Amino acid sequence: MTAARKTSLYLVPTPIGNLGDFTFRAVEVLKTVDQILAEDTRTSSVLLKHYGITRPLKSFHNYNEHKVLQGLIERMKGGETFALVSDAGTPGISDPGFLLVRACMEADIQVECLPGATALIPALVKSGLPSDRFVFEGFLPHKKGRKTRIESFIDEQRTIVLYESPYRLLKTLEQLAEALGPDRKASVSRELTKMHEETIGGTLKSIVEHFREHEPRGEFVIVIAGAGRNQDF
Repeated sequence: MTAARKTSLYLVPTPIGNLGDFTFRAVEVLKTVDQILAEDTRTSSVLLKHYGITRPLKSFHNYNEHKVLQGLIERMKGGETFALVSDAGTPGISDPGFLLVRACMEADIQVECLPGATALIPALVKSGLPSDRFVFEGFLPHKKGRKTRIESFIDEQRTIVLYESPYRLLKTLEQLAEALGPDRKASVSRELTKMHEETIGGTLKSIVEHFREHEPRGEFVIVIAGAGRNQDF
C-alpha cells in the first residue's frame, strides 16, 4: 500500500466578512504549517490574532509572486509546509494563487485546497436566478477588451456572475443594460456576511436606477440571467 503523500501547500479560504465563518480545520492547518503566505499581512494579522494563530507571515501578492515563486518551490521540496490565504475568500478566485499552484503541480508538490468562503456562491444562490448552470467571469477588464467581454454575454445561456468595485459598479451596470437590454433580470449583492449585507434584484434598468439614487458602498457581486432564461424563475 502506497503511503499518503505529504501536503506541502494548503490553500485556506478566509471569511469574506464575518470572522465566525472560519472553519475549525482552517484554524488547525494554519496553526501547524511552517509559514503562512498572505496577500496582505496587515489584513491577515487581524484574523490570525482573533484565532490565536502565531505562525510566521510572509507577503505573497500580485506584485511579488513571480519574484518569490521559485524560492518557495525550493523550500517546499526541502520539506517545509506553507498555507496560502487571501484577504477574503478562496485563494486563486480573483486573488493570487494560480501561479503558485501551477508551479507546485509542475514540481510534483502536493497541494490541498480546503473548502470555505467565496462571495460568488452565496450571491448566486440568493439571487433567485437559475443556478443549475452558471459562468463566473470575475472582474471585467477596466479598458482593453471590456466592450468585447460584455458583448460576449449577449448570447450566453448560463447565469453570469461578476465581481465589481463600488467605484465602477454603476458604469458596469449601465454598460450591461445597454448590451443585454434593460429588461434582463439581474441581482446585485454587497457586503455579504457583514452587518450591511444587501441584495437588490430586478431588471438591469431598475437596478441602475437604484444605484443612481444610492451611492454604491462595499464590495459587489453582480448576477445576471442568461439569454433566454429571463422567465425561468
